[in-house]
Amino acid sequence: IAEMKRVPYHIQRDVLDELGVDQVAEKSDFKISAKEKFREAVRCTGPRFKSCFLSFVPLLTWLPRYPFRENAIGDLISGISVGIMHLPQGMAYALLAAVPPVFGLYSSFYPILIYFIFGTSKHISVGTYAVMSVMIGSVTERLAPDSDFMIPGNDTNSTSLDIVSRDAERVKIAATVTFLSGIFQLLLGLVRFGFVVTYLSEPLVRAYTTAAAIHVIVSQLKYSFGINPQRYSGPLSLIYTIIEDCALLGQTNIGTLVVSIVTIIGLVAAKELSALAARKIPIPIPVELITIIIATVVSWQMDLKTEYGVEVVGKIPSGLQAPVAPAVSLLGSMVGDAFALAVVGYGIAISLGRIFALKYAYKVDSNQELIALGLSNSIGGLFNCFAISCSMSRSMVQVSTGGKSQVAGAISALVILVILLKIGELFEELPKAVLAAIIYVNLQGMMKQFGDIRSLWRTNKVDMVVWVMTLILTVLFNPDMGLAASIAFSILTVVFRTQLPKYSILGQVPGTDIYKPVEDYNQVKEIPGIMIFHSSATLYFANAEMYIDALYEKTGVDVAKLLSHKKKLEAKRLRKEKKAAKKAKKEAKKRAKEAVKAAEDVGAVEVGPDPDTDTTLPQAIILDLSPVNFLDTVGVKTLRNIYKDYGEAGVQVYFCGCQRGVVESMENGDFFNEKVTKSILFSSVHDAVLYCQQGNSEEVIQGTHL
Repeated sequence: IAEMKRVPYHIQRDVLDELGVDQVAEKSDFKISAKEKFREAVRCTGPRFKSCFLSFVPLLTWLPRYPFRENAIGDLISGISVGIMHLPQGMAYALLAAVPPVFGLYSSFYPILIYFIFGTSKHISVGTYAVMSVMIGSVTERLAPDSDFMIPGNDTNSTSLDIVSRDAERVKIAATVTFLSGIFQLLLGLVRFGFVVTYLSEPLVRAYTTAAAIHVIVSQLKYSFGINPQRYSGPLSLIYTIIEDCALLGQTNIGTLVVSIVTIIGLVAAKELSALAARKIPIPIPVELITIIIATVVSWQMDLKTEYGVEVVGKIPSGLQAPVAPAVSLLGSMVGDAFALAVVGYGIAISLGRIFALKYAYKVDSNQELIALGLSNSIGGLFNCFAISCSMSRSMVQVSTGGKSQVAGAISALVILVILLKIGELFEELPKAVLAAIIYVNLQGMMKQFGDIRSLWRTNKVDMVVWVMTLILTVLFNPDMGLAASIAFSILTVVFRTQLPKYSILGQVPGTDIYKPVEDYNQVKEIPGIMIFHSSATLYFANAEMYIDALYEKTGVDVAKLLSHKKKLEAKRLRKEKKAAKKAKKEAKKRAKEAVKAAEDVGAVEVGPDPDTDTTLPQAIILDLSPVNFLDTVGVKTLRNIYKDYGEAGVQVYFCGCQRGVVESMENGDFFNEKVTKSILFSSVHDAVLYCQQGNSEEVIQGTHL
């Protein structure tokens, strides 16, 4: 790359303080009152109502302009391909949610149709998602454990599990928590709270999904080994589950284990071959669909359930279910879980939606996405669906097969509808171990995210710490508690970074109006008699004391000691004067000479050095406040004390680079008065330096040289 040519420039203007800038730029004092803002916000006109209604139902905006010739074929092929993926993934993720597989198909139908109407992303594929499913599973298994559904057997000491009643209760719980999470999302969207996702940084989301994948894998081990471990909940439940699984390995069902191993090996090999064939075949090979068809046929022909004790999916009812009201009595026990589901589901969907929107040059409305997901979950909950989000794998297939709009999602929902009405019952002999194997293989991408640790170590070690801590917290706690703890830790890292900023003394780059830290550049020199202090963070209550300490250290002027020494000198001067006054009474003739001698002695004391204090004082100190974007009451008080203390020590303090909000905070905090005016504020470091050197003169500055 060729070196940029240096272009000289010449500026001729007066040195301007804040008052001068306000006068030259004609600062406007016009402000809209809160009452006027509220009145404007609630004002309803015909065009405004139409705009709000169309933004609430985006389908009415884009569908009439749908380019049928350009998009129809691509959306059709894409919708069929994604619909085929929904079948195995929906059934597999239903196991994670601890509900019968058919409810995974319901969750791949109703919410997709709702999102088709209200969603704004053209390329994401909403539906069942592993992380959301395992979070649902933690709620259903906690509120409806197997132990609550044990019924006495024929023998006096034997009991059996009432699977029908247990599954019915878990479906009710899953639907209720999904409904509540949808209500949370809907309310957050209506109050324009879409920015909440900003608290979910990319390292946090990637680490959280990785930790959730570990929860998913552990929860599916029982289906792979054919064992029945005890259900644990709360902190360290994952550790207890692993210990329990290891203790039960001696009871492994060999037939189930063989099915799992063969399926995993077959899926991995088939996906590798499919990736190689993708260059020649435009449509992806439905590896998972082929797998469940083959597994179902083999299970039916070999009677794996009876001969080898392999657990199968069981009865899959045909048709759709009527809506059911949520269990209101359960709402109080799942508020935290529902809110976590709402935040995680939205965070994953909007993150992926923004990636595709940036790539294909359109806009995703974050608040409308909250509303769309909220309606999908709340209405889906009425039809016994569990919480949904978007899947990276399905979204990539939707894009790669030519999908260009939400029509592809609607077509995939129609594919699921056909399966629910006609084909679903054919998969009743499908082994659950096959669905677990499908989950394992689909989690490959999430497990590869462990590579983030290495890349973050090289780029940003704080983000790496957030990644590792999020993983640890989510693994040790449940996904909902882990999310809350991870967000809190991530926010704390931001607070710590503002508490430990970089403090430096600025110097001038020779021949320019540019000022840089003197410790970072060899040719940058301090301005004689002027100290320019810079902090890399804002100033507020958490770092105000450290700001003062750093100022004392960097400038070499400890005002507290200096003022203490000055008070000692003043006390000594008063003692001298008192002694001189006594002598004056005794010798009236020598009173004038004694007074002169005392004054000379006092002067010698005032300039005498204190062994603990550096008496080489700068002419002025300039505080660069350009990084400060707000001031709280403690920050204003800190600046006031700095100005006052240094002023008493004979050092003038100036402020530069103040943003408008900072100036307003100083005004509201009674920083200014008759003696302290805005003349101590400057828009740039260079203006403040020139003012210090030239005083209050009206001389004109030529160019950028001092």
